[in-house]
Amino acid sequence: MKKPRAAGGSRPRKQTSSREEKKKRALNSSQASPSPPGGQARRQEEVALQASVSPYHQFGDTAEVTAFRESLLSWYDLKKRDLPWRRRAEGEADLDRRAYAVWVSEVMLQQTQVATVINYYTRWMQKWPTLQDLASASLEEVNQLWAGLGYYSRGRRLQEGAQKVVEELGGQVPRTAETLQRLLPGVGRYTAGAVASIAFGQVTGVVDGNVVRVLCRVRGIGADPSNTFVSQQLWSLAQQLVDPARPGDFNQAAMELGAMVCTPQHPQCSQCPVQSLCRARRRVEREQLPASQSLPGSPDVEECAPGTGQCQLCAPPTAPWDQSLGVANFPRKASRKRPREECSAICVLEQRRAPGGARVLLVQRPSSGLLAGLWEFPSVSVDPSGRHQHKALLQELQNWAGPLPATHLHHLGQVVHTFSHIRLTYQVYGLALEGRAPVTGTAPGARWLTREEFHTAAVSTAMKKVFRVYEGQQAGTCKRPKRSQVSTPSRRKKPSPGQQVLDRFFRPQVPTDAPTPNSAAQ
Repeated sequence: MKKPRAAGGSRPRKQTSSREEKKKRALNSSQASPSPPGGQARRQEEVALQASVSPYHQFGDTAEVTAFRESLLSWYDLKKRDLPWRRRAEGEADLDRRAYAVWVSEVMLQQTQVATVINYYTRWMQKWPTLQDLASASLEEVNQLWAGLGYYSRGRRLQEGAQKVVEELGGQVPRTAETLQRLLPGVGRYTAGAVASIAFGQVTGVVDGNVVRVLCRVRGIGADPSNTFVSQQLWSLAQQLVDPARPGDFNQAAMELGAMVCTPQHPQCSQCPVQSLCRARRRVEREQLPASQSLPGSPDVEECAPGTGQCQLCAPPTAPWDQSLGVANFPRKASRKRPREECSAICVLEQRRAPGGARVLLVQRPSSGLLAGLWEFPSVSVDPSGRHQHKALLQELQNWAGPLPATHLHHLGQVVHTFSHIRLTYQVYGLALEGRAPVTGTAPGARWLTREEFHTAAVSTAMKKVFRVYEGQQAGTCKRPKRSQVSTPSRRKKPSPGQQVLDRFFRPQVPTDAPTPNSAAQ
């Protein structure tokens, strides 16, 4: 789900001057950057959509729209969180630096929680405070700082965008949502709208996961929000609601509401500033009325009543109202495709007597595709049955590091890591080279790193999990437990005869031909 934007102790601001400044910024933006033909076509499409939708799902009354804006923004001014990217955007007079600060935060917050992003954002802006700084960085540096944040293509695309702004656009970030989306790699409709509204004051709405939830509940939209028609209607509603004087604040307020109050599982309806306008809440109240208070067969003015057929924004008949869920009946959860299963054999190859200390071998992934450009332990795709994986992995290791002793390759366990569309099971092996000359040469795309260097390298979270399995095995086989933790037979209290009989009865019988974990895997 797209980023939570939350509430908490924000700094007091001078509201009057702030609003006047934003009005001027919005006016200047609209005058300096006329909408391209694509923007006009989009508005015409929104008008057509509104005409085809039941009034029940719309904001038809101007007074209702005004009340929604004022209530939401008043709540936001009191409850918004003091976040580093907000401080930078509010305190930055240079439009390009302001846009960069917002852009970085929006990209990081895609599919990632605010609490996780804060530290990454702070370190990123300390290292590359301007677009020019990021454009001159290496992809290796970007991947290294991004490591652990997930969805690694985001960092690469962000740097590509910075390079395009510096090298092709004269250092100036495009000023409108339309040009941002058209000119910058990796910038979609949401990110473009967020940057344009927050940094440049363009009056354009945005829709992320939090806004979807708010709009679906406020307007009683029970259809699948991933459906193209439903998605278009949600964007139309967002555009209708966005405050022309404070578009950036309004968009952040809508996302904040979805993150902090109108949450997926346990919404705090009593704290919602727009509860009086919420159709989902009215539905809950109506469902709680005794049956005697409703007349059978009489139409309910609070229900959608399309002219003919099933409304495309209402929940389908196959998804009846669940009394236990309340307003969480909205929005309807989209059916997710199960991630495909894949299996890989992977090995931590370590030289324990390498010059300068023990080192492990890492190889670089291809420059495109999953985890592009990151470093990992040598691995091969294998059949889930485990057949021939020992032989295939040893061959892969020898391709990188030359002849190796096959008998030293041991299976240590497995790690399961789920990416957005892949559930990958790593069969983890270890091979420690001891008592032999250090390997000095490696093939291009491979390198030996100390353990300290590994933990700061551009490696994925999955590789850190794999290495923990290896380190845990080494700790278990190489470190002797403290004497105080060992119970010797002479110190144990001899059990009673009756207890000895019970012990023999319940002791598990281990077959003599049971395979060891290592031999079974090999």
